[in-house]
Amino acid sequence: MSRFKVSKFRHMEARPSRREAWIGDIRAGTTPSCRNHIKSSCHLIAFNSDRPGVLGIVPLDGQGEDKRQVAHLGCHSDLVTDLDFSPFDDFLLATGSADRTVKLWRLPAPGQALPSVPGLVLGPEGVQVEVLQFHPTVDGVLVSAAGTAVKVWDVTKQQALTELAAHGDLVQGAVWSRDGALVGTTCKDKQLRIFDPRAKPGASQSTEAHKNSKDGWLVWTGTQEHLVSSGFNQMREREVKLWDTRHFSSALTSITLDTSPGSLMPLLDPDTGLLVLAGKGDSQLYCYEVTPQQPALSPVTQCLLESVLRGAALVPRRALAVMGCEVLRVLQLSDTAIVPVSYHVPRKAVEFHEDLFPDTAGCIPASDPHAWWVGSNQQVQKVSLHPARRPHLSFTSCLVPPAEPSPDQAQPADTPAGDADPSEGFSSPLSSLTSPSTPSSLGPSLSSTSGIGTSPSQRSLQSLLGPSSKFRHAQGTVLHRDSHITNLKGLNLTTPGESDGFCANRLRVAVPLLSSGGQVAVLELRKPGRLPDTALPTMQNGAAVTDLAWDPFDPYRLAVGGEDARIRLWRVPPEGLEEVLTTPEAVLTGHTEKIYSLRFHPLAADVLASSSYDLTIRIWDLKARAERLRLQGHRDQIFGLAWSPDGQHLATVCKDGHLRVYEPRGGPEPLQEGPGPEGARGARVVWVCDGHCLLVSGFDSRSERQLLLYPAKAVAGGPLAVLGLDVAPSTLLPSYDPDTSLVLLTGKGDTRVFLYELLPEAPFFLECNSFTSPDPHKGFILLPKTECDVQEVEFARCLRLRQTSLEPVAFRLPRVRKEFFQDDVFPDTAMSWEPVLSAKAWLGGANGQPRLISLQPPGMTPVSQAPREAPARRAPSSALYLEEKSDEQKKEELLSAMVAKLGNREDPLPQDSFEGVDEDEWD
Repeated sequence: MSRFKVSKFRHMEARPSRREAWIGDIRAGTTPSCRNHIKSSCHLIAFNSDRPGVLGIVPLDGQGEDKRQVAHLGCHSDLVTDLDFSPFDDFLLATGSADRTVKLWRLPAPGQALPSVPGLVLGPEGVQVEVLQFHPTVDGVLVSAAGTAVKVWDVTKQQALTELAAHGDLVQGAVWSRDGALVGTTCKDKQLRIFDPRAKPGASQSTEAHKNSKDGWLVWTGTQEHLVSSGFNQMREREVKLWDTRHFSSALTSITLDTSPGSLMPLLDPDTGLLVLAGKGDSQLYCYEVTPQQPALSPVTQCLLESVLRGAALVPRRALAVMGCEVLRVLQLSDTAIVPVSYHVPRKAVEFHEDLFPDTAGCIPASDPHAWWVGSNQQVQKVSLHPARRPHLSFTSCLVPPAEPSPDQAQPADTPAGDADPSEGFSSPLSSLTSPSTPSSLGPSLSSTSGIGTSPSQRSLQSLLGPSSKFRHAQGTVLHRDSHITNLKGLNLTTPGESDGFCANRLRVAVPLLSSGGQVAVLELRKPGRLPDTALPTMQNGAAVTDLAWDPFDPYRLAVGGEDARIRLWRVPPEGLEEVLTTPEAVLTGHTEKIYSLRFHPLAADVLASSSYDLTIRIWDLKARAERLRLQGHRDQIFGLAWSPDGQHLATVCKDGHLRVYEPRGGPEPLQEGPGPEGARGARVVWVCDGHCLLVSGFDSRSERQLLLYPAKAVAGGPLAVLGLDVAPSTLLPSYDPDTSLVLLTGKGDTRVFLYELLPEAPFFLECNSFTSPDPHKGFILLPKTECDVQEVEFARCLRLRQTSLEPVAFRLPRVRKEFFQDDVFPDTAMSWEPVLSAKAWLGGANGQPRLISLQPPGMTPVSQAPREAPARRAPSSALYLEEKSDEQKKEELLSAMVAKLGNREDPLPQDSFEGVDEDEWD
């Protein structure tokens, strides 16, 4: 007989749910500083969305389409770093944030509007809140960690009971033991500490947990003596350790997994001892059984996932399908869906199995904060999971009492006024907005409606979902391979961040090559196909290329900036570049350091602006080949510059954290100066909304890419709105289409192109379908409007530079009546290829407006003048399909359908002609 006990979970299998059970149409956050990213109660799921400070809320067990309706709760003005549901009240949620506060929210049942303000606010702390967790036995006690400080809160009094000291670095985790007597913490100083918060603020025990300081996690088992930690060893391998607090100098046992960079989230069920290890960025789940008696971490099963894991959470045991032997359910958060993964133990009998489902903690707290603090260790009463014996109890915490229902509850709530946080109450499926400088300007853009809320029959779809863009269904498509230029070789993919990497006009593309001497190849867009294997004819710039730009009024002139502080003007022959060019048309000298950026004037011919490492911007008269104006005032690297649409102003964004607006003809100093992006990794600026606003793309202090929208006449007041996008190393390069007010944003090395419609008033950003490619692009630029195929409702055409090819990408809008000219999509466009002024006239103070031209093809009627279509035949009422039918009626309909399908067949069957045998012949 074996002396080792055989595990009852040895045959357990993981069953990822079918796609019908997924919660789709979401965009999850990928910020690495967040903890689990997702948490679940017995009724609701909350998860980090891709918008800072905004959580997605969805029912755990919705039916049909109700489960797909995800509401968005704007709960903080910055990133949500951790969240936790109360173990007793399924609708009480606590959130911690980089805005240094902890907030408690009373979430409604499905069908009601989300709250507009939090029920309680704790803090603010000195730094951002990293971790929080409710007490497992007491309603009203919560632990939180911010920086090196760990506090135990009496939430009822909104004050800290104690602060746990002795942490030498950033606290990465703080968790309660199952009986609520102890707190365990993990820290960046590699120490694992145990505290008894009611005895003393110092650690009662400590030991080195893992050799590497990266992302330590901690979870207690079902007893007070044992806990599990996960982290990285000295070789950067992921490892898991089992600890005994009675012998804390070394781990009881440990396992080493792999060298993946994502931290391991330990999800432990204390009733069964099953431990699920979910690695961020992984595509599989590991399941172990924790047996402290042996001691051992025994592998049970692995589960392969269809998508990359961004976060994970366990569903409470009281919500499991016990009659189906579901012993665990993990919610996997991916980029676009929440995928339930069920763990089942196969059993023959369909009945309740006591050995798989021992009694679990109920939903009634054992004591109150005061009783616990003075020494009570009373435990939560356990309840049976047997469906016939399970008590149907519920508990509503008095920390945040439920809101009183009002007759106008179905109506949108008013925007919070006074001192309320402008980010609170935002629960629209649109992009999240924060306004650090002018909160009141966002008032109209904040909606307190919810995806779980009232039905469209009670209010219009517009008020339910908020404003939406007519381009929201835009589709980006790479055009046929016949239009590609392939076999590109030797591209220079290391151009400075201030450069787009290449440039194009309606005729040709200029691409810098990696060869010495700053060579630039010119490719003809009218001659697609495979380039020869031999070397291409180039322009020999003589110095490494930093930026390049085509003259908008002369399609054969190219300006190239170099590291030698010179700007060279090249002229390409009308038939294309057929031989190597070594002598430029002109060389502009004046800068003392290498060039940053080159920008031609949008209206005046022969006017060029350049920025340099010498921290100046110089404006050149190309006809006279001389410097005319010099702008100063920058104290660090100039990330980007842009002309206003009327050509009267110039905007710059700088590494010193400032956005500046100049009137070049008025003086060398900035006309306006305001705060720019916090991050110093790179930024771009572009004029939008007919020149009334400035859009800046940059980074925040945590290296998250963001968009900032400024009023052009009040830059000093800060941005009107801020939109957080994602975390990536490359600067977002904006390409703006003034006709549609759409901006396309992507970075070098990205695979995704964001698309937003911009408004000068709330809600400022209207999100549209983004374009995603299977491989990263090295550059992405917008072609002139005249290159669009208007008959296919193509509102933008771009060029996508890959490692070895150049591909055109068309952005089109699905329309039913494409035989008509879509004049609502294609207004008259500016003739950007014809100058309005000469350089001399503009420098003399003259201004002008561009001529406009219609894009309407001959013979096409505008859709606004098209005859109205005859009304379509009305569909039968939905009540006809929803009418309840008896079982007999259903059987009759089914038999009738089968008979109708088989038809009336009177022909004899083949076996009717067979001769039979007598009974006695069988003997």
